[in-house]
Amino acid sequence: MPVLPGAEPFRHEGGEVGVLLCHGFTGSPQSMRPWAEYLAERDLTVSVPLLPGHGTRWQDMQLTTWRDWYAEVERALRELTARCTTVFVFGLSMGGALTLRLAAKHGDAVRGIVLVNPGNKVHGLAAHALPVVRHLVPTTKGVADDIAKEGATEVGYTRVPLHAAHSLRQFFRLVDGELPQVTQPLLLLHSPQDHVVPPADSARILGRVSSTDVREVLLEQSYHVATLDHDAERIFAESLAFVERLAPGLVGGKGSRSGG
Repeated sequence: MPVLPGAEPFRHEGGEVGVLLCHGFTGSPQSMRPWAEYLAERDLTVSVPLLPGHGTRWQDMQLTTWRDWYAEVERALRELTARCTTVFVFGLSMGGALTLRLAAKHGDAVRGIVLVNPGNKVHGLAAHALPVVRHLVPTTKGVADDIAKEGATEVGYTRVPLHAAHSLRQFFRLVDGELPQVTQPLLLLHSPQDHVVPPADSARILGRVSSTDVREVLLEQSYHVATLDHDAERIFAESLAFVERLAPGLVGGKGSRSGG
């Protein structure tokens, strides 16, 4: 299937500092593209992979599981670590959970992590019915496009494939058990008004990781897809400052090379 316009993966060859950006469940690199371009303009090496089953049609996602999504970001991380001296991982929503697992499993290969409205649990009574319901009903209402900013839109599916949602629930439970293995510096930005992931998920993550260098930032003007919302520029600036603090002297200049 052809990739939806705007959902293409993004890559920029910059300097010695690499950043891997992980998009969310049923979303695409489009939700991370402005953030990626902001970092690329400052001469960081940037990678935004398209997760398997995403960016085309929801039927394709029915055939994938969390193992496929995680394998793709792990592959991208290995590429960056081979290319760069210092690597950071940033994630939105489910991408935050992928980020946390990379941090837990790869230790010092990940210098620091930035999470935006990270998911930790599939909520609601329906979550407990997923193992059965997914065999009876293929999809439910989508979760994309939760944005406060007028005119801003997210390229994502209008339906949630339930086989994939079941796998996501399994993945969240796995990552929750691995949170104490996360020791890297952590910047967590989350929206009090989020109609997809409740603030309880961020609180749970902050309470379970072993990181000692932790900063929490509230995104008061944004909903779930904050990277495309009113607080986007704050996210970009805070994340750059985080990288500059942890990789002093390695970030700078205005890269003119383009990625795609």
